[in-house]
Amino acid sequence: MAHAADIPAWIALFMGLYALGASIGELRSPGSWAAMLDGFERNEALRFLTGIVVLALGATIYLVNPWNPEDWLSVVVTVMGGGMVLEGVVILGFGRPFLHFASLMLGTVNRVWALFSGVLGLVLVCVAMLRF
Repeated sequence: MAHAADIPAWIALFMGLYALGASIGELRSPGSWAAMLDGFERNEALRFLTGIVVLALGATIYLVNPWNPEDWLSVVVTVMGGGMVLEGVVILGFGRPFLHFASLMLGTVNRVWALFSGVLGLVLVCVAMLRF
């Protein structure tokens, strides 16, 4: 079992791996994120399920991560969890307009967002590894 001090690092590691995987997927198959958002925008059930999952994962991260204001990683992970909760609520309450806005933000610069996601993933993984 992980010690309380290691939990933010473990969460950062898995969030980093997620970001890296998503980045690699988009770079290998350009346009897949845009197609995914289009599918979410058109499918009520998928939007609802996505909102519930994002809300539940965010709440879990927020509640499990120990709050330590002296540890910057703990603060960042807690804020990420809270942000996910907010995103889940927004998807549930304003799914179609929110996802349409996300599609516009993604626009034609999928590669830039994918590279940003990859860099963020690498940073999270490196930070986590330095904490173990």
